[in-house]
Amino acid sequence: MRREMQNMLFSSAPISTLFSALLDAVATHGRGTMLVEDMRQVEESYGDLLKKSLALGRLASKVSSKHENIGVLMPNVTNTICLIFGLSAFTRVPAMLNYTAGSAGIQNACTAAAVKTIISSREFIKTAKLEEVIAGLKNIKIIYLEDLSKQFNWLDKLWLMGFALWLPKLAVDKCKSNDPAVVLFTSGSEGKPKGVVHTHTSILANIAQIKSVIDFSMQDKFMMVLPLFHAFGFTCGAIMPLVAGSKLFVYPSPLHYRVIPEVIYDRGCTVLFGTSTFLANYAKFANPYDFYKLRYVVAGAEKLNEEVRKTWVDKFGIRILEGYGATECAPVLAVNTPMANKLGSVGALMPSLESKLESIPGIEHGDLLSVRGPNVMRGYYLFDNPGVIQAPQDQWYNTGDIVEIDEDGFVFIKGRVKRFAKVAGEMVSLETVESIANNASPQHQHAATTSPDAQRGENIILYTTDSTLNREQLSASAKTLGSPELAIARKIICVNALPLLGTGKTDYVTLKQMAENEK
Repeated sequence: MRREMQNMLFSSAPISTLFSALLDAVATHGRGTMLVEDMRQVEESYGDLLKKSLALGRLASKVSSKHENIGVLMPNVTNTICLIFGLSAFTRVPAMLNYTAGSAGIQNACTAAAVKTIISSREFIKTAKLEEVIAGLKNIKIIYLEDLSKQFNWLDKLWLMGFALWLPKLAVDKCKSNDPAVVLFTSGSEGKPKGVVHTHTSILANIAQIKSVIDFSMQDKFMMVLPLFHAFGFTCGAIMPLVAGSKLFVYPSPLHYRVIPEVIYDRGCTVLFGTSTFLANYAKFANPYDFYKLRYVVAGAEKLNEEVRKTWVDKFGIRILEGYGATECAPVLAVNTPMANKLGSVGALMPSLESKLESIPGIEHGDLLSVRGPNVMRGYYLFDNPGVIQAPQDQWYNTGDIVEIDEDGFVFIKGRVKRFAKVAGEMVSLETVESIANNASPQHQHAATTSPDAQRGENIILYTTDSTLNREQLSASAKTLGSPELAIARKIICVNALPLLGTGKTDYVTLKQMAENEK
């Protein structure tokens, strides 16, 4: 019955374009409704957002052509969100670049998506100390908003104030819902980054799916700390609240662990999205009263650490809702909700999302998950075939995750296909290795990788922030959990901190390189 109701709610949601969804929200809630603020702490209304979006879209159209992929190298501020809506209004496609990826990562992303022009901000480049990164980019035109704004002449002002603000639907370019709306990039953890092309339909469908299972309302205020180049931050943190009529506080970095709890308290935020790593650090520095207004705390992007879950319940009385997503799925695939929650699961799959399970030789527990549905990407841009969309076969997306789905439809993730080691002929999940370490030393962070071994095939190496952790403790933990002896790391290396990607996930590429450099 619950599932049928969710499917009905989802199917009744209209599908349009990002900009027309914003216009619908403006019409529903009124131009004077105060909505969004960033670190300047100036609250802006729907009318302000609309005016900025039209102006920025008009400016961007002067330096680009229709349906062109435009690189966006901008921080988490209101202007960036307005730029995204503005590009959408003029049928340009924002390609959200990861400013933590370095020159090579940004260059590779631009190559894959055939990006020739990047829009950025001089102030941001200076503040974030990205001068060398920008200098390292080849054959890409960098346009700064500070310079572009000078091109907004009296004719543009007349167009904006006399026409576009009053008849925005007539003032912008016609766009189809199945046209590309955004290019997001994978982290490059499996090689060069891939451009993930989402249509207006896939982004808005995912928002409709989420809203059909969780009741975000106009009374909610989102604390948006995840970067806009991250699918979780883009769809759930920025676009969803604005098209749904919820308020939004846009914060520039998820790494300000001491400041963020204070801002959540000060601005009365009710919704927080984060990774397990980020949530662990916020809990460490927060006063129990900082989170008194939070209604929903949703964890995604990496497995929720059991100790983090327990800390939030004990210290703040808040149950973290664990979800599961992929950039290719806009991103939410499944999420626990207050009404439907199973410990250890990532929730039930989103309404209208089909699943297909395939057994993998050597892996006993769980099957490989593929999904098909309205929120699945149009396809990939690949480095080896720039600017050409490679669609998934029959619209099925292979998640690369090994899962079990129980009789109630709840998804339990067992590991990634690429995160299995072959030790002495046996397949061993590296996530099991990490679970053993987390159980033995819950207060610390742990990550497992492999190195080649002539006799055993591969050796498992555990990186940990616990200088006292040893194999005896891991062995005892494995017995407690009923895990195989092969899943006990052969080598333990203590580090001050695990390498992280800009999205907050563990950087397994760097970890693998560290392991290969070990003698």
